[in-house]
Amino acid sequence: MPHHDVHPAFLDWAQQQLTGHRDAMLFRRMAGRSGIDHRWSVLPDQGRSPTASGGFYDALDWPGTTARMAIYAQEAPDLACSAIEQLGEQVAIDGITHLVLASCTGFVAPGIDQIIARRLRLAPSVERLLIGFMGCYAAVAALRSARHIVRSDPSARVLVVTVELSTLHLQQVTELESVLAMLQFGDGAAAALVTAEPKGFAIRRPFATTLADSHDLIRWAITDEGFAMHLSGEVPNRIATALADEAFASAVTGGHPPCDIDGWAVHAGGRSILDAAERTLGLPAEALGASRSVLADYGNMSSATLMFVLARLLAGQPVTRGVALAFGPGLAAEGFAFESST
Repeated sequence: MPHHDVHPAFLDWAQQQLTGHRDAMLFRRMAGRSGIDHRWSVLPDQGRSPTASGGFYDALDWPGTTARMAIYAQEAPDLACSAIEQLGEQVAIDGITHLVLASCTGFVAPGIDQIIARRLRLAPSVERLLIGFMGCYAAVAALRSARHIVRSDPSARVLVVTVELSTLHLQQVTELESVLAMLQFGDGAAAALVTAEPKGFAIRRPFATTLADSHDLIRWAITDEGFAMHLSGEVPNRIATALADEAFASAVTGGHPPCDIDGWAVHAGGRSILDAAERTLGLPAEALGASRSVLADYGNMSSATLMFVLARLLAGQPVTRGVALAFGPGLAAEGFAFESST
């Protein structure tokens, strides 16, 4: 994680953006119920908020996309390498044959996959896959791709990295829905090693679906002032509708009753999304504990979030039957089954 907690400063800034009394009152209520205590940013602290005078988002000099991408080009590889370093403290990461990297909050060429490969001094023969602009469920795509690689070549050692710098894309908006969407997001990076060795979690059958007539509900638009996020308030209800569908619910749980799943890794996209999943699947309050704790500590880190949830489950009790589930642009839902491996 970066070291700068920007959540309190954002709450103050957001209140100033909302000029209507009703919207300001609703924002305070929604922020208080968001389930988020901290969100972290790579933007420099320097003893002040990024939105304060002289900060990155100084209202008198609002940064363009070029300035934001310049920070991404430096900070995204730095944060990703920090995550890889922490992974290396837990498991040997020598002999990497493949690198799968997911990120949707910036672009640079050569890509950050190449920057990371160079910094790690990986062999030139390492095969790289860059997964871009898939949003919050990109971790599923990255881990699923790694699984496919290992199943085709059991000797493969796949390094999977997700890195997102969402706080580079603050927007000058006055609409309540847009401000509430920005309330969710923070920066973070995660790394995992996927091999054929029986350690950690075994990734099992993947599943995916795209919800009909929902493509406008989650969107990124590349503008002259960064990437503008649109997150419709309809998303939780649409997710609930999808999970209420018997065929999709069966695909998610592998045909088992939801109560038989003892490891739920649901993308912490927001409290309302977790509430919708919990309510629709009839889960006990503690079932999504890992997801809710990640949301509280870090907010929504886009593709990195699910990796953080899996890490918390990995550090806990063994999982006999687990489900990883994430949502993103499309509106799509993707995931896979998993279980503890001895």
